[in-house]
Amino acid sequence: MNVPTALRPTRKRVAVAGAVAAVAAYSLTSVSPADATAGDEPSVKPTVVLVHGAFADSSSWNGVIERLRHDGYPVVAPANPLRGLTYDADYLKSFLKTIDGPVVLAGHSYGGAVISEAASDDPNVKALVYIAAFAPEKGETALGLSNKFPGSTLGSVLNAVPFPLPTGGTGTDLYIKTDAFHHQFAADVPERVSDLMAATQRPIAAAALEEEATEAAWKTIPSWNLVTTQDLNIPAAAQRFMARRAHSHTTEIKASHAVSVSRPGAVTRLIEQAARSTADR
Repeated sequence: MNVPTALRPTRKRVAVAGAVAAVAAYSLTSVSPADATAGDEPSVKPTVVLVHGAFADSSSWNGVIERLRHDGYPVVAPANPLRGLTYDADYLKSFLKTIDGPVVLAGHSYGGAVISEAASDDPNVKALVYIAAFAPEKGETALGLSNKFPGSTLGSVLNAVPFPLPTGGTGTDLYIKTDAFHHQFAADVPERVSDLMAATQRPIAAAALEEEATEAAWKTIPSWNLVTTQDLNIPAAAQRFMARRAHSHTTEIKASHAVSVSRPGAVTRLIEQAARSTADR
């Protein structure tokens, strides 16, 4: 359409004013590129809470955290005490109470048992994500599930270290032997990285692996499951069994138990699948 010459200056001034307003609005709202292009995302992204398992710490999620933040998700990875299933779940429950709005709860390894226990009756938890993780039924233990199918070699590479209990007596902490850590836990992680992981590993109290679950949140909360087929801690057959039972949306990947370190992109994609599903709930 031809615009009359007399109107052109006015149009130019309007365009400039519009551009200035747009820049001002961008500065005030700090919209990230991920937010601007995520048309299929929930309007309010859920907070992703990442729970590590035994022989690891929250830094095992670093690659996942970086990617989730890049995509605009609020994310936190609290420390898992690794002292006992009830104690650890109560600790996580108290942490979840500090978060407003919907939550996607992801657990690695023993952390899966913790999220299954902690999420029960929490209306804010909209999805559970199991990353090479335990998803016990009431009355089951992590140790029992690990031994339910052949393939775990964890027991042969553990060091038992006594520690004093607050109430008196002695407990037993379990560590993976340093010289076995790479092969057992993180075979697809560069050795320079797995050596650091071995030196900084968090032990788990043996009693935590033997404590029976009292809740199974996966029965009422939708779940996603990443099965690691090269896992020497939790056999893939055990992971598949738990995923089928929970009717999880399941993905399999050729990876070691330390999949959040070796394949953070795949872990992030599964968590984001779960997060997008919260738009409808």
